Amino acid sequence: MPSANSLTQEDLGSAAQRDRRRRILDATITLASKGGFDAVQMRAVAEEADVALGTLYRYFPSKIHLLVSALGREFERTQGALERRPLEGDTPADRVVNLLERNTRGMQRDPHLTEALTRAFMFADSSVLSEIEVAGMYLTSMLTRAMKGDDVDPTADDVAIARVIGDVWMANLVAWVTGRASAADVSRSMDVAVRLILR
Repeated sequence: MPSANSLTQEDLGSAAQRDRRRRILDATITLASKGGFDAVQMRAVAEEADVALGTLYRYFPSKIHLLVSALGREFERTQGALERRPLEGDTPADRVVNLLERNTRGMQRDPHLTEALTRAFMFADSSVLSEIEVAGMYLTSMLTRAMKGDDVDPTADDVAIARVIGDVWMANLVAWVTGRASAADVSRSMDVAVRLILR
């Protein structure tokens, strides 16, 4: 019987379990990159990751849990990349716009993966709350660092502002994934939104 939540890195006691979780997420991202949301079937993920289907369900109780966890890991990787290549810009708004443009360009280079991750985020209900919180934590952390820098602890207001910007960005990604907005539309919309919020 699947558990209510996905097993996180912290839940896993052994290196073998952590490696199994990594393989499952790698397989998810591979399948999503090839065929989008519909290509990520639990049996196909289990085969690609070389784990039993029952094992997959113990780690991730549903496809939505799996894809939202993959989104969190993609944000974690992006955060690591930012440490190697700092953001450009003289003002908080400039740096936040730079961050979002880099993230958006990266996601638009892999439209199938972006479609899968964004649709999963849209379909997620309260049972996926902990996975959504992990993804949101990474995005909020990146945004507050862009706003304040590495050496300043964000205030509660900074975190609230970052969450609003993150919500607007996700809404724009949904519009792009569903064909209601172009990549250029997303860039323009985010530039306007960020500069209004951070002025």
